[in-house]
Amino acid sequence: MRRIIPPAGAPRKLALAQLANSVGDGAYYVVSALYFNRVVGLSPTAIGAALTLGWALGAVAGVPLGHLADRRGPRGVAVLMSLVTGAAVASFLFVHAYPAFLVAVCVYACAQCGLAAARQALLAALVEPARRTETRAHLQSTVNAGLALGAALGGVALQLDTTSAYVTALALDALSFLVSALLLHRLPAPEGAAHTERPAGERRLAVLRDRPYAVVSLLNMVMLLYMPLLSVALPLWIVRRTEAPGWTVSALLVVNTVSVVLFQVRIASRVTGLDSASRSVRHAGCVLLLACLVFACSSLGTSAWAAGALLLAAAVIQVLGEMLLGSGSWEIGFGLAPADKQGQYQGFYGSGTAVARLIGPLLLTTLILSWGFTGWLVLGGLFLAAGTAMGPAVRRAHAGTAHRAPLGTGAAVEGS
Repeated sequence: MRRIIPPAGAPRKLALAQLANSVGDGAYYVVSALYFNRVVGLSPTAIGAALTLGWALGAVAGVPLGHLADRRGPRGVAVLMSLVTGAAVASFLFVHAYPAFLVAVCVYACAQCGLAAARQALLAALVEPARRTETRAHLQSTVNAGLALGAALGGVALQLDTTSAYVTALALDALSFLVSALLLHRLPAPEGAAHTERPAGERRLAVLRDRPYAVVSLLNMVMLLYMPLLSVALPLWIVRRTEAPGWTVSALLVVNTVSVVLFQVRIASRVTGLDSASRSVRHAGCVLLLACLVFACSSLGTSAWAAGALLLAAAVIQVLGEMLLGSGSWEIGFGLAPADKQGQYQGFYGSGTAVARLIGPLLLTTLILSWGFTGWLVLGGLFLAAGTAMGPAVRRAHAGTAHRAPLGTGAAVEGS
């Protein structure tokens, strides 16, 4: 249990804040599409278009909102973004026209991306560099546990299939962000976190001109395609191209969630600097390639049990790659960012998640459902190429930052 529960102090308080809103998010993810369709009366196409626009704006908004966290302090901005996100979710309960829904979705997505950037900046400010990746691993385990609990509550709402059940699930999500804001407000304000003036000659959003960091972020975004793989492409693959029973989708999600909760911190403990972080991402690329190969083999043959066994094996391999990627990616994202610009850099780095969710569903469904076995190999090749390229990209980015500011013990390249 000591590997799962974060250490006392700021790490544990950050984990409690994320646990609170991840429970609400779990319920929201399960019921929101049906609520918007059945209760609000929107078509799936209209819902998809609004979400696409919202997350596109969110990917852009993360950088200026992260910059705001650098200038005004990450705790206050994180609290504000939690409150705005909760208000956006609450507004869904009163939305009955598409224009209002579109505005609410855009506010929700932008606030979520801003919240992610501010929370990362807050973590960087409150936790010493050598413990940031470990703390981030604890937070990831906590988030997965919360999402699982929330998804179970959302499942109850789906089973009841009533307007009041859907409304209750969304209200729970809105309330969870209020609780999260209160918990974040109880954290200490980082010393020297707020800067009201920019040094003379310094550009406002320096991360937008940091090309080596942009390359690292792009490679990380490619690796993050595993996210829509799990949520969109794989369920369709199982139902349409394999003989496995439909409930296999739920079983694989359970395997993924439980594995991250139990083992993410253990795997992250092996990452102690940028060198080991790059190695972890490289290994993730190899492991995800293997997972894609096994997923592809699940379509061969006519036995439901054989297909299910292959899918289960692939899911175990995939979640190992996911955890290796997370451990390395977090260290890289923190370690290459200047200490006084963590907010804007984390906002930029984190935009890869929004972009992967934005373009991933169409890209992966085209690759996997249209190309079949070959598509899986192409996807695995992308993971391998991005993972292999991460090491040289990180070394180049670190060489460009070394002369500007020290990166701290946990961020230095081992052996340098």
